[in-house]
Amino acid sequence: MRLTLAASLSLLLAAAPLSRAAAITPVPAPSWKLVDVDGKTVTSDQFKGKVVVIDFWATWCPPCKAEIPGYVALQKKYADSGVVIVGVSKDDDGPGRPALVKKFMESRGINYTIVYSSDEIEAALGGIDAIPTTFIIGRDGKIHNKKVGAEPTEDFEKELVGVLKPAP
Repeated sequence: MRLTLAASLSLLLAAAPLSRAAAITPVPAPSWKLVDVDGKTVTSDQFKGKVVVIDFWATWCPPCKAEIPGYVALQKKYADSGVVIVGVSKDDDGPGRPALVKKFMESRGINYTIVYSSDEIEAALGGIDAIPTTFIIGRDGKIHNKKVGAEPTEDFEKELVGVLKPAP
């Protein structure tokens, strides 16, 4: 029996775990400077002392789209606790990208900062081999968690809360 590319991909995705999340030995997060959807520069320095969630995603990525409502809810729930979510769009660079991403943000009610990815930030983080890929950076400026793939919001929230709590 011959499988089409779509059928093969569906089988592969069904067999693969949804997410590979891992609390890691904290390592210093790299400094970064990226451009947001309005053309303004956003830097890591702006978020010193905050817990920062950095999520690499794209408008065409189904698992990325599935996670966005959870990030919207988490931003609302934990903003007063010092959580900042930064979505890093990997949509192709081109003249239509700003309009595409802005329209997507409006349609999804995104309430957090969206910036465009760069080769520099991806290399500094060790490469982004799949999307979504998400990092949690603690108030100490260190990466405490890396998640590759989609994950239920409730599971990700547990990781986030673990980083929010002060160390004993």
